[in-house]
Amino acid sequence: MAANSPLPSSLINSSSSSSCLKCNQIRFGESQKLSVRCDTFHSVQIKRSMASSASKSKRVWLFYCPEMQSLAQRVAAQSDSIDLRCIIWKKFEDGFPNIFIPGAQAIRGQHVAFLASFSSPGVIFEQQSVLFALPKLFVSSFTLVLPFFPTGTSERMEEEGDVATAYTLARNLSSIPISRGGPTSLVTFDIHALQERFYFGDTILPCFESGIPLLKNRLQHLPDSHNISIAFPDDGAWKRFHKQLQHFPTIVCAKVREGSQRIVRIKEGEPEGRHVVIVDDLVQSGGTLIECQRVLAAHGAAKISAYVTHGIFPNSSWRRFKHDDGGI
Repeated sequence: MAANSPLPSSLINSSSSSSCLKCNQIRFGESQKLSVRCDTFHSVQIKRSMASSASKSKRVWLFYCPEMQSLAQRVAAQSDSIDLRCIIWKKFEDGFPNIFIPGAQAIRGQHVAFLASFSSPGVIFEQQSVLFALPKLFVSSFTLVLPFFPTGTSERMEEEGDVATAYTLARNLSSIPISRGGPTSLVTFDIHALQERFYFGDTILPCFESGIPLLKNRLQHLPDSHNISIAFPDDGAWKRFHKQLQHFPTIVCAKVREGSQRIVRIKEGEPEGRHVVIVDDLVQSGGTLIECQRVLAAHGAAKISAYVTHGIFPNSSWRRFKHDDGGI
């Protein structure tokens, strides 16, 4: 697992059985050990988004940042209407980017997309430089696919002096030049707070996609699909996702204060005997997942899994999930 790069999606599974949902997985065994298994996640939703933009009469030139090369190749392989194009990424001796777009003259009149990854502050500037350059090459339209909006958890001020970096990034992206076809289209997945759509200016059109349809499809094909309940780790996750998963029985957890500690409790729902799938938009250190797993297991859940769209795991925090092949 690349610990320094957010995963487009993580599907986390816990069980005493060996069957699991095929993706980036964390399996919880009967011994309450946690395990992590890293498989390549194929971002089907990104492929569908790009394919919908590439009809028979409309070809799309897809550029990408270095981190997204493998994903861009898989996306382009899904459609004959997507042409993969490269950018030369170098640095000057002082560390600042030295970037070249080959065949710039031929880009004129093309429908152009860029697959970005703002995995760290250090790569945002060089990618923004490309985002500002491509629409000015007289392209017919420009689409930015940014699977993870990285500053999403810092979306508001809670006290004077807090800096809402999500607003700052949204303003920066809103400054992308308008192409011949109009404002830039921004595609992102499971943004942390829906109100962030209002942070963008009128020169960019944000399109908010979700990885939840992929989860629903996989759950429906599991042998125990009839026995699945969805658990939300807090009210925020419930607000974001419960309407998309309303046909499943629901469990809502919450953090409550007991003395000087904040612990997870079940607010509503019954996990006993069920395959419980915890659903959230992202995971950082994984502490909340672990606490939710413990309380659900203590209340008799037969099997516990978790799905998050974005697995971040900063500072190699994924290592706290020890590998366990379902044994004890």
